[in-house]
Amino acid sequence: MLEAPPSDDRLKIIHVFRAPLGGLFRHVLDLTRAQIERGHHVGIICDSLTGGDRTDSVLAELAPRLDLGLVRLPMRRNPHPTDIGNLARIRKLMRHLQPDVIHGHGSKGGLYARLPGFLPGAAPAIRAYTPHGGSFNYRPGSYLHRIYMATESVLARATDIFLFESAFIQSCFIRYVHAPGAFTRVIPNGISEAEYVPVTANADAADFLYVGELRSAKGIDTLLDAHLEFELRTHRRIRTVLVGSGPDKEELQAQALRNGLNGRVTFPGPMPAREAFRLGHTLIVPSRAESLPYIVLEAAAARLPMISTSVGGIPEIFGPYAGRLIPSNEPSTLASAMIDQAGKSDGAIAREAGLLADYVASRFTIHQMVDAVIEGYRAALARKLPSMGDNGRTTALAF
Repeated sequence: MLEAPPSDDRLKIIHVFRAPLGGLFRHVLDLTRAQIERGHHVGIICDSLTGGDRTDSVLAELAPRLDLGLVRLPMRRNPHPTDIGNLARIRKLMRHLQPDVIHGHGSKGGLYARLPGFLPGAAPAIRAYTPHGGSFNYRPGSYLHRIYMATESVLARATDIFLFESAFIQSCFIRYVHAPGAFTRVIPNGISEAEYVPVTANADAADFLYVGELRSAKGIDTLLDAHLEFELRTHRRIRTVLVGSGPDKEELQAQALRNGLNGRVTFPGPMPAREAFRLGHTLIVPSRAESLPYIVLEAAAARLPMISTSVGGIPEIFGPYAGRLIPSNEPSTLASAMIDQAGKSDGAIAREAGLLADYVASRFTIHQMVDAVIEGYRAALARKLPSMGDNGRTTALAF
């Protein structure tokens, strides 16, 4: 159990983000639960259009512990007229709650958390921002990339601290938005001690496994092509399981049929990561773009053998073992890596997985992540509000 700070040292923290899905949602949940355990007062503002039954259940379980409440608004991924009404409501809530910290996550959450800071009468909170990839994953030089980077540049002026989850995203920010004047921290995602327990594959597990969102940026189409090339080069049939949901599921299913892989590539839908890990002997991470993906941390901690592309912050997770990573968007290279993996002994595979697990355990823990985030908040508060006054006072509000 984490030790709570003295009552007059407790912070009032609001997390703002769009989709309660994937790694971003997990990051916010981990931060929120740990901050509550430490005695801070926390609230959440997120989208009402996405998530499904599992999200509803998770938020319903958490809601009674949120002193500053839970509000869900219809948030569109791209700019939308509803943003105006959402911003007005969020500004009103912040003026009522008077939080110490408004922490925006992802592009839309960062917009909602920071844009009201330009308006008169805004809550005198510090405004923290964690990009989580998002708008930084668009192709540099494209129209959308230029628009989003220009927006980030404006919003940077209303940001007191940037909490980057990877050095990669920090470098993208500096390159395309320019160095911010606010405090910056690189604070990697962390996972719990309970996740550093090996997972054993089921007796009928497939040869290869993908776990995550089914969309283009994840490079799953290259995995399907690599699967076909594996079979053509080895004259051996294999099985691949694609766990998850997303906008490109039907297109990927059609590609599997075109490749003649019907029955050897299956789509069981979304499920918890550790449950999914039992379905395959080796995890494939074929991504074209990432920040610091939780699925890679979780798989490493579970000692699941892994083949991954070298994109985003993934080399930071692999550290001294980054030489194992492969280029993205190269089906033939991926097929070769899969063939090499299939030819390794069980002992060699276990040794590689163990070395990576030990490295990840030394650098990527929830305790380290939460300590660094709270320290960042306090540094920004000390800079903006040298005399914080009574920040232990909490206003509860039923959203």
